[in-house]
Amino acid sequence: MTECSESIETVETKYFTFANPPNELALESGEKLGPITLAYETYGKPNKQKSNAVLVLHALSGDAHAAGFHKGDKNPGWWDVMIGPGKGLDTEKYFVICSNVIGGCKGSTGPSSINPKTNKPYALEFPIITIKDMVNAQRHLIDHLGIEKLLTVVGGSMGGMQVLQWMVSYPDKILSAIPVATALKHTPQQIAFDEVGRQAIMADPDWKNGNYYGDLPPAKGLAVARMVGHITYMSDVSMTEKFGRRFTVNKQPLKFGVDFEVEQYLRYRGDNFVKRFDANSYLYITKANDYFNIFNGKNINEIFKGLKAKVLVIAFKSDWLYPAYQSQEIVRACKLAGVDATYCEINSTYGHDAFLLEVEEETLLIKHFLKTVLNGYEGLDKNDA
Repeated sequence: MTECSESIETVETKYFTFANPPNELALESGEKLGPITLAYETYGKPNKQKSNAVLVLHALSGDAHAAGFHKGDKNPGWWDVMIGPGKGLDTEKYFVICSNVIGGCKGSTGPSSINPKTNKPYALEFPIITIKDMVNAQRHLIDHLGIEKLLTVVGGSMGGMQVLQWMVSYPDKILSAIPVATALKHTPQQIAFDEVGRQAIMADPDWKNGNYYGDLPPAKGLAVARMVGHITYMSDVSMTEKFGRRFTVNKQPLKFGVDFEVEQYLRYRGDNFVKRFDANSYLYITKANDYFNIFNGKNINEIFKGLKAKVLVIAFKSDWLYPAYQSQEIVRACKLAGVDATYCEINSTYGHDAFLLEVEEETLLIKHFLKTVLNGYEGLDKNDA
Protein backbone atom coordinates (compact mmCIF):
# COMPACT_ATOMS: atom_id res chain seq x y z
CA MET A 1 0.00 0.00 0.00
CA THR A 2 1.37 3.38 -0.99
CA GLU A 3 0.18 6.67 0.45
CA CYS A 4 0.14 9.54 -1.97
CA SER A 5 0.24 13.32 -1.40
CA GLU A 6 -0.90 15.01 1.77
CA SER A 7 -4.09 14.65 3.77
CA ILE A 8 -6.85 17.21 3.94
CA GLU A 9 -6.62 19.21 7.14
CA THR A 10 -9.33 19.56 9.78
CA VAL A 11 -12.89 19.01 8.55
CA GLU A 12 -16.29 19.31 10.19
CA THR A 13 -19.38 17.20 9.71
CA LYS A 14 -22.43 19.08 8.40
CA TYR A 15 -26.10 18.18 8.72
CA PHE A 16 -29.04 18.46 6.34
CA THR A 17 -32.61 17.92 7.53
CA PHE A 18 -35.50 17.34 5.16
CA ALA A 19 -38.72 15.31 4.78
CA ASN A 20 -40.51 17.26 7.49
CA PRO A 21 -44.14 16.22 7.96
CA PRO A 22 -46.35 16.12 5.96
CA ASN A 23 -43.64 15.65 3.30
CA GLU A 24 -42.01 12.53 4.72
CA LEU A 25 -39.82 10.32 2.54
CA ALA A 26 -41.79 7.41 1.07
CA LEU A 27 -39.88 4.17 1.67
CA GLU A 28 -39.88 0.98 -0.39
CA SER A 29 -41.63 -0.78 2.49
CA GLY A 30 -44.66 1.46 2.04
CA GLU A 31 -43.94 3.35 5.27
CA LYS A 32 -42.89 6.98 5.51
CA LEU A 33 -39.99 8.51 7.41
CA GLY A 34 -39.48 12.10 8.46
CA PRO A 35 -37.99 14.35 9.45
CA ILE A 36 -34.67 12.92 8.23
CA THR A 37 -31.22 14.26 9.02
CA LEU A 38 -28.21 13.30 6.91
CA ALA A 39 -24.70 13.82 8.25
CA TYR A 40 -22.30 14.70 5.45
CA GLU A 41 -18.85 16.08 4.74
CA THR A 42 -17.40 17.84 1.71
CA TYR A 43 -13.82 18.13 0.49
CA GLY A 44 -12.53 20.51 -2.17
CA LYS A 45 -14.65 23.22 -3.75
CA PRO A 46 -17.40 23.19 -6.37
CA ASN A 47 -16.59 25.00 -9.59
CA LYS A 48 -18.87 27.71 -10.96
CA GLN A 49 -21.10 25.21 -12.73
CA LYS A 50 -21.01 22.71 -9.84
CA SER A 51 -20.12 20.15 -12.49
CA ASN A 52 -17.11 18.68 -10.67
CA ALA A 53 -19.06 16.97 -7.87
CA VAL A 54 -18.15 13.42 -6.83
CA LEU A 55 -20.36 11.43 -4.46
CA VAL A 56 -18.51 8.85 -2.34
CA LEU A 57 -20.71 6.09 -0.92
CA HIS A 58 -19.62 4.19 2.18
CA ALA A 59 -19.70 0.50 3.08
CA LEU A 60 -21.51 -1.20 5.98
CA SER A 61 -19.51 0.25 8.88
CA GLY A 62 -18.50 3.52 7.20
CA ASP A 63 -19.83 7.01 7.76
CA ALA A 64 -19.68 10.56 6.40
CA HIS A 65 -16.10 11.07 7.62
CA ALA A 66 -14.28 9.84 4.52
CA ALA A 67 -11.19 12.07 4.62
CA GLY A 68 -9.23 14.57 6.66
CA PHE A 69 -9.19 14.88 10.42
CA HIS A 70 -11.81 15.85 12.93
CA LYS A 71 -10.43 18.17 15.59
CA GLY A 72 -8.38 16.14 18.06
CA ASP A 73 -8.45 12.94 16.00
CA LYS A 74 -5.31 10.86 15.52
CA ASN A 75 -6.66 8.97 12.51
CA PRO A 76 -8.14 10.42 9.31
CA GLY A 77 -11.37 9.45 7.57
CA TRP A 78 -11.94 5.92 6.25
CA TRP A 79 -10.86 6.66 2.62
CA ASP A 80 -8.33 9.40 3.28
CA VAL A 81 -5.81 7.54 1.11
CA MET A 82 -8.03 8.21 -1.91
CA ILE A 83 -9.43 11.69 -1.18
CA GLY A 84 -7.23 14.78 -1.08
CA PRO A 85 -4.83 16.93 -3.11
CA GLY A 86 -3.22 14.84 -5.84
CA LYS A 87 -4.98 11.63 -4.78
CA GLY A 88 -7.36 9.42 -6.76
CA LEU A 89 -10.22 11.80 -5.99
CA ASP A 90 -8.16 14.96 -6.29
CA THR A 91 -9.70 17.72 -4.17
CA GLU A 92 -7.86 20.33 -6.21
CA LYS A 93 -10.06 19.26 -9.13
CA TYR A 94 -13.18 17.74 -7.62
CA PHE A 95 -15.81 18.63 -5.05
CA VAL A 96 -16.13 15.41 -3.06
CA ILE A 97 -19.22 14.63 -0.95
CA CYS A 98 -19.83 11.77 1.47
CA SER A 99 -22.92 11.25 3.64
CA ASN A 100 -23.84 8.75 6.33
CA VAL A 101 -26.72 6.54 5.12
CA ILE A 102 -30.17 6.62 6.69
CA GLY A 103 -30.36 3.78 9.19
CA GLY A 104 -26.83 4.65 10.29
CA CYS A 105 -25.61 5.79 13.68
CA LYS A 106 -23.05 8.48 12.88
CA GLY A 107 -25.26 11.53 12.60
CA SER A 108 -27.91 10.40 10.12
CA THR A 109 -31.40 9.36 11.18
CA GLY A 110 -31.45 5.73 12.30
CA PRO A 111 -32.82 3.43 15.02
CA SER A 112 -30.84 5.24 17.74
CA SER A 113 -32.37 8.61 16.74
CA ILE A 114 -35.25 10.16 18.65
CA ASN A 115 -38.66 9.32 17.26
CA PRO A 116 -40.54 12.66 17.30
CA LYS A 117 -43.81 10.81 17.94
CA THR A 118 -42.59 9.24 21.20
CA ASN A 119 -39.57 11.39 22.20
CA LYS A 120 -37.69 8.12 22.66
CA PRO A 121 -35.16 6.34 20.42
CA TYR A 122 -36.86 4.59 17.51
CA ALA A 123 -35.26 1.21 18.30
CA LEU A 124 -37.23 -1.42 16.35
CA GLU A 125 -39.99 1.09 15.58
CA PHE A 126 -37.62 2.43 12.95
CA PRO A 127 -38.94 1.29 9.56
CA ILE A 128 -37.09 -1.25 7.43
CA ILE A 129 -34.93 0.62 4.93
CA THR A 130 -33.35 -0.45 1.64
CA ILE A 131 -30.41 0.58 -0.51
CA LYS A 132 -32.90 2.39 -2.75
CA ASP A 133 -34.18 4.36 0.26
CA MET A 134 -30.60 5.35 1.11
CA VAL A 135 -30.03 6.60 -2.44
CA ASN A 136 -33.34 8.49 -2.51
CA ALA A 137 -32.26 10.31 0.64
CA GLN A 138 -28.86 11.12 -0.91
CA ARG A 139 -30.61 12.59 -3.94
CA HIS A 140 -32.31 15.12 -1.64
CA LEU A 141 -28.89 16.11 -0.29
CA ILE A 142 -27.47 16.53 -3.80
CA ASP A 143 -30.44 18.74 -4.72
CA HIS A 144 -29.90 20.74 -1.52
CA LEU A 145 -26.28 21.35 -2.55
CA GLY A 146 -27.49 22.71 -5.91
CA ILE A 147 -25.85 19.99 -7.98
CA GLU A 148 -27.70 19.20 -11.19
CA LYS A 149 -25.51 16.30 -12.27
CA LEU A 150 -22.76 14.35 -10.50
CA LEU A 151 -19.47 13.82 -12.29
CA THR A 152 -19.31 10.37 -10.73
CA VAL A 153 -20.63 8.18 -7.93
CA VAL A 154 -18.11 5.81 -6.38
CA GLY A 155 -18.15 3.24 -3.59
CA GLY A 156 -17.09 -0.24 -2.57
CA SER A 157 -19.06 -3.16 -1.10
CA MET A 158 -22.37 -1.72 0.16
CA GLY A 159 -21.18 1.58 -1.29
CA GLY A 160 -20.99 -0.18 -4.66
CA MET A 161 -24.61 -1.30 -4.29
CA GLN A 162 -25.56 2.33 -3.81
CA VAL A 163 -23.62 3.19 -6.96
CA LEU A 164 -25.63 0.58 -8.90
CA GLN A 165 -28.86 1.99 -7.45
CA TRP A 166 -27.89 5.49 -8.60
CA MET A 167 -27.35 4.03 -12.08
CA VAL A 168 -30.91 2.68 -12.06
CA SER A 169 -32.83 5.29 -10.04
CA TYR A 170 -31.19 8.49 -11.28
CA PRO A 171 -29.38 7.77 -14.57
CA ASP A 172 -29.83 11.36 -15.73
CA LYS A 173 -28.14 12.78 -12.64
CA ILE A 174 -24.76 11.02 -13.10
CA LEU A 175 -22.11 11.25 -15.81
CA SER A 176 -20.23 8.18 -14.63
CA ALA A 177 -20.19 5.46 -12.00
CA ILE A 178 -17.50 3.39 -10.26
CA PRO A 179 -18.87 0.33 -8.45
CA VAL A 180 -16.08 -1.47 -6.57
CA ALA A 181 -16.09 -5.02 -5.15
CA THR A 182 -19.86 -5.35 -5.17
CA ALA A 183 -22.79 -7.25 -6.66
CA LEU A 184 -26.12 -6.88 -8.45
CA LYS A 185 -27.73 -8.86 -5.62
CA HIS A 186 -26.68 -10.82 -2.54
CA THR A 187 -26.10 -14.54 -2.89
CA PRO A 188 -27.41 -17.03 -0.30
CA GLN A 189 -23.89 -17.23 1.17
CA GLN A 190 -23.68 -13.45 1.60
CA ILE A 191 -27.11 -13.41 3.23
CA ALA A 192 -26.04 -16.28 5.49
CA PHE A 193 -23.02 -14.42 6.85
CA ASP A 194 -25.19 -11.37 7.58
CA GLU A 195 -27.76 -13.52 9.34
CA VAL A 196 -25.10 -15.07 11.63
CA GLY A 197 -24.11 -11.54 12.66
CA ARG A 198 -27.71 -10.52 13.30
CA GLN A 199 -28.39 -13.64 15.34
CA ALA A 200 -25.27 -12.99 17.44
CA ILE A 201 -26.66 -9.55 18.33
CA MET A 202 -30.20 -10.73 19.01
CA ALA A 203 -28.96 -13.63 21.16
CA ASP A 204 -27.20 -11.20 23.51
CA PRO A 205 -29.37 -10.77 26.66
CA ASP A 206 -28.52 -7.06 26.64
CA TRP A 207 -30.21 -6.58 23.25
CA LYS A 208 -33.66 -6.60 24.94
CA ASN A 209 -35.58 -6.68 21.64
CA GLY A 210 -33.75 -3.54 20.57
CA ASN A 211 -34.70 -1.49 23.63
CA TYR A 212 -31.27 -1.16 25.21
CA TYR A 213 -30.81 2.61 24.83
CA GLY A 214 -29.95 4.22 28.15
CA ASP A 215 -28.71 0.85 29.40
CA LEU A 216 -25.93 -1.62 28.56
CA PRO A 217 -25.74 -2.26 24.79
CA PRO A 218 -25.46 -5.81 23.40
CA ALA A 219 -21.69 -5.46 23.26
CA LYS A 220 -20.80 -9.15 23.17
CA GLY A 221 -23.24 -9.91 20.38
CA LEU A 222 -22.16 -6.95 18.26
CA ALA A 223 -18.48 -7.82 18.81
CA VAL A 224 -19.08 -11.37 17.57
CA ALA A 225 -20.97 -10.03 14.54
CA ARG A 226 -17.99 -7.84 13.71
CA MET A 227 -15.58 -10.74 14.18
CA VAL A 228 -17.54 -12.81 11.67
CA GLY A 229 -17.48 -9.86 9.29
CA HIS A 230 -13.73 -9.43 9.55
CA ILE A 231 -13.13 -13.05 8.68
CA THR A 232 -15.00 -12.51 5.39
CA TYR A 233 -13.13 -9.27 4.63
CA MET A 234 -9.72 -10.95 4.60
CA SER A 235 -8.36 -13.79 2.47
CA ASP A 236 -6.63 -17.03 3.45
CA VAL A 237 -3.37 -15.61 2.09
CA SER A 238 -3.67 -12.27 3.89
CA MET A 239 -4.51 -14.01 7.19
CA THR A 240 -1.53 -16.33 6.81
CA GLU A 241 0.78 -13.41 6.02
CA LYS A 242 -0.54 -11.26 8.87
CA PHE A 243 -0.87 -13.89 11.63
CA GLY A 244 0.32 -17.34 10.58
CA ARG A 245 -0.16 -19.71 13.50
CA ARG A 246 1.74 -17.43 15.86
CA PHE A 247 0.84 -17.54 19.53
CA THR A 248 0.20 -14.51 21.71
CA VAL A 249 2.65 -13.54 24.44
CA ASN A 250 0.16 -14.48 27.16
CA LYS A 251 -0.68 -17.92 25.79
CA GLN A 252 -1.80 -20.37 28.49
CA PRO A 253 -1.63 -24.04 27.45
CA LEU A 254 -4.90 -26.00 27.56
CA LYS A 255 -6.96 -22.91 28.43
CA PHE A 256 -9.76 -21.34 26.39
CA GLY A 257 -7.98 -18.02 26.31
CA VAL A 258 -6.59 -15.87 23.54
CA ASP A 259 -3.88 -18.24 22.34
CA PHE A 260 -3.38 -17.27 18.70
CA GLU A 261 -2.61 -13.82 17.29
CA VAL A 262 -5.58 -14.09 14.93
CA GLU A 263 -7.89 -14.62 17.94
CA GLN A 264 -6.42 -11.55 19.62
CA TYR A 265 -6.92 -9.51 16.44
CA LEU A 266 -10.56 -10.53 16.03
CA ARG A 267 -11.37 -9.71 19.64
CA TYR A 268 -9.62 -6.35 19.33
CA ARG A 269 -11.59 -5.49 16.19
CA GLY A 270 -14.86 -6.60 17.78
CA ASP A 271 -14.31 -4.65 21.00
CA ASN A 272 -13.35 -1.49 19.11
CA PHE A 273 -16.37 -1.72 16.83
CA VAL A 274 -18.73 -1.76 19.82
CA LYS A 275 -17.38 1.65 20.88
CA ARG A 276 -18.39 3.33 17.62
CA PHE A 277 -21.38 1.49 16.17
CA ASP A 278 -24.98 0.87 17.15
CA ALA A 279 -26.18 -2.75 17.20
CA ASN A 280 -29.63 -1.93 15.82
CA SER A 281 -28.05 -0.02 12.93
CA TYR A 282 -26.04 -3.16 12.19
CA LEU A 283 -29.28 -5.15 11.99
CA TYR A 284 -31.01 -2.65 9.71
CA ILE A 285 -28.09 -2.04 7.37
CA THR A 286 -27.21 -5.71 6.89
CA LYS A 287 -30.88 -6.40 6.14
CA ALA A 288 -30.82 -3.63 3.54
CA ASN A 289 -27.84 -5.34 1.93
CA ASP A 290 -29.65 -8.65 1.84
CA TYR A 291 -32.82 -7.18 0.34
CA PHE A 292 -30.79 -5.52 -2.42
CA ASN A 293 -31.62 -6.93 -5.84
CA ILE A 294 -31.08 -4.50 -8.69
CA PHE A 295 -32.89 -6.86 -11.10
CA ASN A 296 -36.26 -6.08 -9.50
CA GLY A 297 -38.04 -8.45 -11.89
CA LYS A 298 -36.08 -7.37 -14.97
CA ASN A 299 -33.82 -9.40 -17.22
CA ILE A 300 -30.09 -8.76 -17.12
CA ASN A 301 -30.17 -6.91 -20.46
CA GLU A 302 -32.85 -4.51 -19.16
CA ILE A 303 -31.34 -3.33 -15.86
CA PHE A 304 -29.25 -0.45 -17.21
CA LYS A 305 -31.17 0.18 -20.42
CA GLY A 306 -30.98 3.84 -21.40
CA LEU A 307 -28.06 4.64 -19.08
CA LYS A 308 -25.69 7.12 -20.76
CA ALA A 309 -23.08 7.23 -18.01
CA LYS A 310 -19.64 5.70 -18.41
CA VAL A 311 -18.93 2.90 -15.94
CA LEU A 312 -15.73 1.56 -14.39
CA VAL A 313 -16.13 -1.73 -12.51
CA ILE A 314 -13.28 -2.76 -10.18
CA ALA A 315 -12.86 -6.20 -8.60
CA PHE A 316 -10.13 -8.02 -6.66
CA LYS A 317 -8.82 -11.50 -7.38
CA SER A 318 -8.77 -12.74 -3.75
CA ASP A 319 -12.14 -11.26 -2.73
CA TRP A 320 -14.28 -14.24 -1.76
CA LEU A 321 -17.01 -12.22 -0.04
CA TYR A 322 -17.84 -10.38 -3.29
CA PRO A 323 -16.03 -12.59 -5.81
CA ALA A 324 -14.93 -11.21 -9.17
CA TYR A 325 -17.64 -13.09 -11.09
CA GLN A 326 -20.23 -10.81 -9.48
CA SER A 327 -18.42 -7.74 -10.81
CA GLN A 328 -18.19 -9.40 -14.22
CA GLU A 329 -21.96 -9.83 -14.11
CA ILE A 330 -22.30 -6.06 -13.63
CA VAL A 331 -20.15 -5.48 -16.72
CA ARG A 332 -22.21 -8.01 -18.69
CA ALA A 333 -25.42 -6.21 -17.72
CA CYS A 334 -23.88 -2.90 -18.86
CA LYS A 335 -22.68 -4.32 -22.18
CA LEU A 336 -26.04 -5.94 -22.92
CA ALA A 337 -27.67 -2.54 -22.34
CA GLY A 338 -25.19 -0.75 -24.59
CA VAL A 339 -23.51 1.06 -21.70
CA ASP A 340 -19.85 2.11 -22.02
CA ALA A 341 -18.30 -0.09 -19.30
CA THR A 342 -14.71 -0.98 -18.41
CA TYR A 343 -13.71 -3.88 -16.16
CA CYS A 344 -10.51 -3.99 -14.12
CA GLU A 345 -9.55 -6.89 -11.85
CA ILE A 346 -6.69 -6.14 -9.46
CA ASN A 347 -4.41 -9.03 -8.53
CA SER A 348 -4.52 -8.45 -4.76
CA THR A 349 -4.11 -10.86 -1.84
CA TYR A 350 -6.00 -8.65 0.64
CA GLY A 351 -9.44 -10.17 0.04
CA HIS A 352 -12.49 -7.89 0.23
CA ASP A 353 -10.50 -5.33 2.25
CA ALA A 354 -8.50 -4.67 -0.92
CA PHE A 355 -10.86 -1.86 -1.94
CA LEU A 356 -9.55 0.10 1.06
CA LEU A 357 -5.93 -1.01 0.72
CA GLU A 358 -4.93 -1.24 -2.95
CA VAL A 359 -4.44 2.50 -3.14
CA GLU A 360 -1.84 2.77 -5.89
CA GLU A 361 -3.71 0.78 -8.55
CA GLU A 362 -7.11 2.20 -7.65
CA THR A 363 -5.68 5.71 -7.84
CA LEU A 364 -4.29 5.13 -11.33
CA LEU A 365 -7.52 3.55 -12.55
CA ILE A 366 -9.83 6.20 -11.12
CA LYS A 367 -7.65 9.14 -12.22
CA HIS A 368 -7.49 7.85 -15.78
CA PHE A 369 -11.20 7.00 -15.86
CA LEU A 370 -12.31 10.44 -14.61
CA LYS A 371 -10.01 12.04 -17.19
CA THR A 372 -11.86 10.17 -19.96
CA VAL A 373 -15.20 11.25 -18.46
CA LEU A 374 -14.09 14.89 -18.43
CA ASN A 375 -12.81 14.68 -21.98
CA GLY A 376 -16.17 13.36 -23.15
CA TYR A 377 -18.28 15.92 -21.33
CA GLU A 378 -18.76 19.12 -23.31
CA GLY A 379 -20.71 20.77 -20.51
CA LEU A 380 -17.71 20.96 -18.20
CA ASP A 381 -15.08 23.67 -18.40
CA LYS A 382 -12.03 21.46 -17.82
CA ASN A 383 -9.93 24.44 -16.75
CA ASP A 384 -12.55 25.22 -14.13
CA ALA A 385 -12.46 21.68 -12.72
